[in-house]
Amino acid sequence: MTTAPIDPTLALPGRPPVVDLATWQAARAELLVREKAHTRAGDAIAAARRRLPMVEVDATAEVVGADGPIPFLDLFQGRDELVVYHSMWHDGAPHQGQCEGCTFNVWQMKDASVYLNARGVSFGVLTSGRWEEVPPYLEFMGYTHPWYSVRGLEASIAADEGHIICYLRDGDRAFLTYSTTARGNEPADGSVGLLDLTPYGRREAWEENPDGWPEGRDTCWYWRTDAEGRAGWDPTSRPVPQWTRPGATPEKTLGRHDHDH
Repeated sequence: MTTAPIDPTLALPGRPPVVDLATWQAARAELLVREKAHTRAGDAIAAARRRLPMVEVDATAEVVGADGPIPFLDLFQGRDELVVYHSMWHDGAPHQGQCEGCTFNVWQMKDASVYLNARGVSFGVLTSGRWEEVPPYLEFMGYTHPWYSVRGLEASIAADEGHIICYLRDGDRAFLTYSTTARGNEPADGSVGLLDLTPYGRREAWEENPDGWPEGRDTCWYWRTDAEGRAGWDPTSRPVPQWTRPGATPEKTLGRHDHDH
């Protein structure tokens, strides 16, 4: 295979070296050995995770969902396993003032129930927000998975904001089996895995890159932008998925509803 020479004056910053296909295949095969070892290490950690002890939680605690108060046990929907994400909530904040990190996570879990349910696992999103504030946000974001307010019940069901949490049901009893947050949530964030496969990665400052690569930026810089895609936490920015929602226009403030917009 032949290619036209690349004009060095037009080359991308820090682009990988150009080689023939055979050389690339040899380098790819060498990296594959490390990737497989990484996969096997992850399998071993998952096996250890399945051997963690568990803690009983209050299966009778009443959470509030679209159909009103229901016992926590009902979130299992008759299945033996339950995975939830506990989304952070800011009381009284407009839609664009809600957590960009939780928006990032929940957006990528929007079809999680399809395959989880097929495997016998239920899925839901918890929030510590007042239920009356939640439905308008869900409608705006287009979320279809079930949400539940656990306000005041967090300790009863061992739920923390920003965490993925797993539970096991045994008859009318429920047990906490696993919980993770921060980068532990990344298995549910498909876009992160795809970015890690690209030449420039996530373009975050903490990443180790070859010399000449584009300079990294603040962690998670692409979670919140203004209408032109510029990252920032200023009054005209909002979580990135919100720009695809109807009526997603810049606001003058990220303050509460009772402040002037």
